[in-house]
Amino acid sequence: METATDIRALNEKIEKESAFIELINREMDKAIIGQRYMLDRMLIALLSNGHILLEGVPGLAKTLAIKSLASTVEANFSRIQFTPDLLPADLVGTQIYQVKKDAFTVRKGPIFANFVLADEINRAPAKVQSALLEGMQEKQVTIGDETFPLPNPFLVLATQNPVEQEGTYPLPEAQVDRFMLKVVLDYPKKEEEKLIIRQNIAVETPPTPQIVLKPDDILKARNTVREVYMDEKIEQYIIDIVFATRNPEEYGMPQFKELISFGGSPRASINLALASKAYAFIKRRGYVIPEDVRAICIDVLRHRIGLTYEAEAENITTENIIDELLNRVEVP
Repeated sequence: METATDIRALNEKIEKESAFIELINREMDKAIIGQRYMLDRMLIALLSNGHILLEGVPGLAKTLAIKSLASTVEANFSRIQFTPDLLPADLVGTQIYQVKKDAFTVRKGPIFANFVLADEINRAPAKVQSALLEGMQEKQVTIGDETFPLPNPFLVLATQNPVEQEGTYPLPEAQVDRFMLKVVLDYPKKEEEKLIIRQNIAVETPPTPQIVLKPDDILKARNTVREVYMDEKIEQYIIDIVFATRNPEEYGMPQFKELISFGGSPRASINLALASKAYAFIKRRGYVIPEDVRAICIDVLRHRIGLTYEAEAENITTENIIDELLNRVEVP
């Protein structure tokens, strides 16, 4: 059991070590107006060693946000535009025959970077998506008969456009589950959009984000995030939330029994716990409170709950189910 003194000391340590969050936010604000929700989720994925899927209509600064975050870290960044004619070799690399050497050499693909922007990921066919899958899960890539480790840190930030369905390949459940968070973006507020217009029609070029972190700083911060204190009651709260997606009738929600085809896996519980710790960290706190779990819950679970045809016919979304679930599950 952690004593009050230990938690106080941990709180002071995390408040000190999370100071770089303010620096990143300041740099990101140079390029992005508003979208604080998205920026916080990107930081949570980065600090939790997870991947993030951003869904929103074109023009909401998804790509710009990812590039801006990458530019605040002294790390390699690559952007891959997913298209229907993309091949796995275009992503991971291939073997090239060298005539002079009479041997094959490996040419590594754009996946070998610290930050990989997979733009419009649902436009590439399944074989390309599965090539990305090994990199996301195993942090390694196989080219020919050789396996190569990917750089550390390694973060996939994928975007998809929910409006256009023609010529797209919906991500299968197994792959969507590999993303720690799925964030659905909304339009900016009126005042924010006014500032966006001003910034983009101004004579002078807007300032670009500067480097404030090194990859080693991220790896160190990830270890610190895992030190954030989580009480056993919070752990039980997370378990109850995930189990309520599997057996809603046990939590007083029998109406959802026929609407949910499958609930969250143990990966959902792990990611919810890790994301809650990272959320507490970016709020510069050394311990997790129930509000941290509730704040990040929808982004962790929205792509991990399967809906039946009945739910779709009644226009019930995973967000509706999660909202009701958070109202019903007892808060510690």
